[in-house]
Amino acid sequence: MLSLIDIEQAAQRLHGHLLNTPCVESRTLSQVTGAQIFLKFENLQYTASFKERGACNKLAQLTAAERARGVIAMSAGNHAQGVAYHAERLGVRAVIVMPRFTPGVKVERTRGFGAEIVLFGDSLDESRSHALELADQQGLLFVHPYDDGAIVAGQGTVGLEMMQALPELDTLVIAVGGGGLIAGIATAAKAMKPEIEIIGVQTSRFPAMVNAIKGTNHPQGSSTIADGIAVARPGVITQAIIARLVDDMLLVDEGDIEQAMVMLLEIEKTLVEGAGAAGLAALLKYPERFAGKKVGLVLCGGNIDPLLLAAIIERGMVRAGRLARIIVSVRDVPGSLAKVTATVADAGANIDEVHHQRAFTMLSAQNVEIELVIQTRGRPHIALVLQALNNAGFEAVEQH
Repeated sequence: MLSLIDIEQAAQRLHGHLLNTPCVESRTLSQVTGAQIFLKFENLQYTASFKERGACNKLAQLTAAERARGVIAMSAGNHAQGVAYHAERLGVRAVIVMPRFTPGVKVERTRGFGAEIVLFGDSLDESRSHALELADQQGLLFVHPYDDGAIVAGQGTVGLEMMQALPELDTLVIAVGGGGLIAGIATAAKAMKPEIEIIGVQTSRFPAMVNAIKGTNHPQGSSTIADGIAVARPGVITQAIIARLVDDMLLVDEGDIEQAMVMLLEIEKTLVEGAGAAGLAALLKYPERFAGKKVGLVLCGGNIDPLLLAAIIERGMVRAGRLARIIVSVRDVPGSLAKVTATVADAGANIDEVHHQRAFTMLSAQNVEIELVIQTRGRPHIALVLQALNNAGFEAVEQH
């Protein structure tokens, strides 16, 4: 069984090759959630993820013969980049098998570290099978993303650093995919402070570890914004550690994760991917569970496709009432549109889009529906704009 000594030895191997990332309080998020929140910025690592800790620890222990053979890994992105980067640094050949629909930014970044990329399969399970076949064919050493003691020990250095920096922490809330990060952190944190509470978080679309630990039968989805924790099969090593050391497991929804990502970008000015925001998503969904506690969150990764990020920001603005779609019914006569836009402007809102609808409407033929997408200051402001339009003699409603 993994021990604190293993993690301390991993920290020595990693010294000078990775950042001891900042772990600081977020006063604004603390006010929002009712807990005292401390953020561990693992998205500041060179590969923008904690995954390179485990990869570095594993590769640093290869024998000369293993280095000569080379390594192979399967990953949706962050483990791939960690293995590729440290393999290149150590002069080791690296082959990475990735699912076909892995975000392009992760594929190109991994290729940029000198790895040979093989896109295969629609899931991590299919990629894993192909990677094992290639390992046998080419004599490569398979580097598992989470079910490996050296990998887990490397990830555990995150917990070691957090407890050294902030021994007063009451609770750690950690995203869970295969379980390597939380297994390593729990091993370190519980050894240093046995009374600390460790909480795991999974997306409701990939609840494999929750099902394994709690004996539940939550259905599994096919995709999630938190692709870094979209793991269908929990690790054997990690599951045993989680069952022994982790106090509870929570599920969050896609909307919770998106909201957390936008808040971290807007409040902390830091970019995280879906998995990196899962911890904060849990605090937003279950605020009473953490009220008044000193909570450590790991922003475990920051690799996200810019187009996906743009969509998430826009959806976040809709949820917050900063973007709204309203339908205005008016007489189809010259000047009506000008009067509508002037009324919206006088109410202090900005118009993003305008669309006239004459054919697909139940209104009388003399009327027209105008669909507006407007920028506002929030929900109370939307109500003011609607009131201004109705006061001006139009029929205006918000469309959800």
